Amino acid sequence: MTDASAAAPVAVVMGSDSDYPVMSAAVEVLAELGVATEVRVVSAHRTPEDMIAFGLGARDAGFSVIIAGAGGAAHLPGMLASTTTLPVIGVPVALRHLDGLDSLLSIVQMPKGVPVATVAVDNARNAGLLAARILSLGDAALAERLEAFRLAMAEASRAATDRLPGPPAV
Repeated sequence: MTDASAAAPVAVVMGSDSDYPVMSAAVEVLAELGVATEVRVVSAHRTPEDMIAFGLGARDAGFSVIIAGAGGAAHLPGMLASTTTLPVIGVPVALRHLDGLDSLLSIVQMPKGVPVATVAVDNARNAGLLAARILSLGDAALAERLEAFRLAMAEASRAATDRLPGPPAV
């Protein structure tokens, strides 16, 4: 699946297409903010040569940020981070066992010199927002859209008070 625009700034990759229900939240929030993405399966274990080639060529392919989701052993984000100097954001994907704790620990326990920013288990939406914030450092229009997004979220939070039930009748 590829966004129609050329040279999408964000690559959203995952180890298996079964991770897409989680990872789609990153794609959706980036689309809301007008940021193009390219989505693909890149397995650290099933296609390691393809994964290494992707990481080595990511900058030349026009990407600025990589969001990598993985479950279980969750090697994909760290392995990609070892092949590129682009920012990599890891999304731990929960599987049937351990509620994603195994994935979370695998992604956050990177050795010195190989950083991977990591969001909460199954929170690809925050990964998308973090990618947008990184991109906004060089894109004033995106920074404005992010500020509008932040203000709308704050207003929605304030409006939640109005939806609470009133005090019980005395």
